[in-house]
Amino acid sequence: MPRNILCFGEALIDFHAEGRDAQGFPRSFIPFAGGAPANVSVAVARLGGPAAFAGMLGQDMFGDFLLDSLRRAGVDTAGVARTGEANTALAFVALDSHGERSFSFYRPPSADLLFRPEHFRAESFRGAAVFHVCSNSMTEPALAEATREGMRRAHTAGAWVSFDLNLRPALWPNQSASHDELWPALHLADVVKLSAEEFHWLAGDEGEEATLDRLWAGRARLLVVTDGSRTLRWFHPDASGEMPVYAVPTVDSTAAGDAFVGGLLHRLATVEKGADQLDHLVAELPRLHAMLRFAAACGALTVTRLGSFAAMPDEAEVLAFMDSHA
Repeated sequence: MPRNILCFGEALIDFHAEGRDAQGFPRSFIPFAGGAPANVSVAVARLGGPAAFAGMLGQDMFGDFLLDSLRRAGVDTAGVARTGEANTALAFVALDSHGERSFSFYRPPSADLLFRPEHFRAESFRGAAVFHVCSNSMTEPALAEATREGMRRAHTAGAWVSFDLNLRPALWPNQSASHDELWPALHLADVVKLSAEEFHWLAGDEGEEATLDRLWAGRARLLVVTDGSRTLRWFHPDASGEMPVYAVPTVDSTAAGDAFVGGLLHRLATVEKGADQLDHLVAELPRLHAMLRFAAACGALTVTRLGSFAAMPDEAEVLAFMDSHA
């Protein structure tokens, strides 16, 4: 049976532009529940797995909407804290003709930035298979330390830690994230997911091989690099491989990576926990490839729909999609 997946970080409102006036500006914006780690928790819950979310929401109508949306999706929200000191984060999303998105964020200040280690509930980590975070909860020093503390507590509780870089430069001071700010978290992660663009950014002048060596110096045993509908790559300290993924018409790519991560973690949560189990998984390539193929199907289905929470498929849909697509 799958064990609990605990996702930590921001939950926010994605306002999607709808209609255009004569000058090309949106006529209106439609609210969708979103936020990368919150999306992952919903993805897992929709697939039938036990999922929980921890983070800070404002005591406002948007915080109420997000909390209700998480609960309706089947996500455990006992780890959600509320504050009246800041509003819930907002993002305005524009989609181009190919479904690729661009964001305008209203953060900071926002409630999710006020989460501190004391807001974690000890009960949240008990029985967790995976603790998942992304870099959006590392854009402010105190929150970054709270994120790393959560990663350390997860390890103490016997859970794997998953880290999706999910780099959003607009969220960082001066719109520029520093490698030095991210490597401490990368070294605390057992499973890392990057996009091809993020891998290129992280490698910089050092190159991929040097970056991989630096990653393996921490806890990581599996790196997955996605590139939209192009070939997926995976890496382990002793092995690497490639796998084709699904090519589908894209309506909205906003939550594609989060759906992929949710699908992968949902499958990883079924693996018997142990320090060397990720090594064993890589040694069993058909099993690893089946997990990655399932995750890729989750991401592919999601881009054919609008929204984030609203776009996540259930397991029956994913399996049917895999049966009908090479």
